[in-house]
Amino acid sequence: MIVVDSTVLVDLLRGKATAKADALRRMERDSIPFAVPAICCQELLQGSADEREWRLLHRCLETQEILAPADRWSTHASAARIFFDCRRRGITIRSTIDCLVAQMVLEGDHVLLHDDEDYERIKLVRPLRTYPA
Repeated sequence: MIVVDSTVLVDLLRGKATAKADALRRMERDSIPFAVPAICCQELLQGSADEREWRLLHRCLETQEILAPADRWSTHASAARIFFDCRRRGITIRSTIDCLVAQMVLEGDHVLLHDDEDYERIKLVRPLRTYPA
């Protein structure tokens, strides 16, 4: 399964022509299944400009396949361990959410479509597979 990070979804929703947003457009066009982490849905909704946009995003997101932690404690503890291991190696991760998304992708043996350097740094300590775009 391909998991799509909020960084790509934001670019897609803003109509940006980035390589990653274009890859998601192709996936949609070709009916390639993908999932959106629940926490990324929260990020998108939090960024709504107004009530109309919030309702539109909510309607769209509730139709998507949502990825959630299989085991809340284990997944969150393992995500914290990613952050901890990176920090111990002198690698700065700016977002704990990125550690959570990475852990869910790892647990499901999924592939991540993203546009965020945190994930590239996480790949230095975990075998995170990313979608080439």
